[in-house]
Amino acid sequence: MKRVRLLPGLLAALMLAVLAAGCTSTQVQTGGPASPATSGSLSNPAPAIAAGVPSPPAKPGGPVAADGAAPVKRPAAIAAASAAPPAKKAPPADAAAPAGAPGAASVSAAAAPAAAAPAPDDPRQNIVYLDLTYGRVVIKLRPDLAPNHVEQVKTLVKRGFYNGTPFHRVIEGFMAQGGDPTGSGTGGSDLPNIKAEFTDTHFVRGTVGAARAADPDSANSQFFICFAPAPSLDGKYTVFGEVVSGMELVDKIKKGDPASNGVVDRPDRIVKMQIASDAK
Repeated sequence: MKRVRLLPGLLAALMLAVLAAGCTSTQVQTGGPASPATSGSLSNPAPAIAAGVPSPPAKPGGPVAADGAAPVKRPAAIAAASAAPPAKKAPPADAAAPAGAPGAASVSAAAAPAAAAPAPDDPRQNIVYLDLTYGRVVIKLRPDLAPNHVEQVKTLVKRGFYNGTPFHRVIEGFMAQGGDPTGSGTGGSDLPNIKAEFTDTHFVRGTVGAARAADPDSANSQFFICFAPAPSLDGKYTVFGEVVSGMELVDKIKKGDPASNGVVDRPDRIVKMQIASDAK
């Protein structure tokens, strides 16, 4: 068998051919770079979402996202709303002002109304309740006839001056006299005497008049209630009131001895007198 000797040049050519064939096979298996259409490459960014008004471009030097990416552009209205400080929550409508806050005292004062005072024209201010052991007598004062007498009587009533005082002189068919704490007929209050306020008003059953001494201007605290008409007193004594309820109780007041000018032994007394607007 003959040995075949390959020339060095031929051997080199064969080796080059084998190497070329191996390189071509490797390229087909590995594949080339992916298509731009199927990759997330920045060379084909997704289109921006359409808006009614395009956002203004970001100003140079604007904020940068924490990851180094470009800042997200937002509409101006949204950016302004997010930049504004949060609004303070309004207090409830019925919330009271805190103690010590300005206006707190006035709010508290308005919420807690004070006790209502009688109106200046309240008719009860000129009504007197005269309580006897027999019941209540109601007297209407007449400031239209005798304003000074009415004012003094009201002052004494409010002081409680008449409470417990006696009807020291009572004459059957004529009148019952009281208002003297001493019971002697000569006593009175510490207030000054009142000048006469005579009118042409007639003294009739239930008329309340001011008792006095011989001096027309000597009335002070004493008064009398007529059981019957007394025309002899008209124009000589001051009328300042009239009984409007309970005259039948006045009729029960203990009478005095006619021989002693009606002075009463162990007389009936006023339990209490009060102004109607002040009555409890």
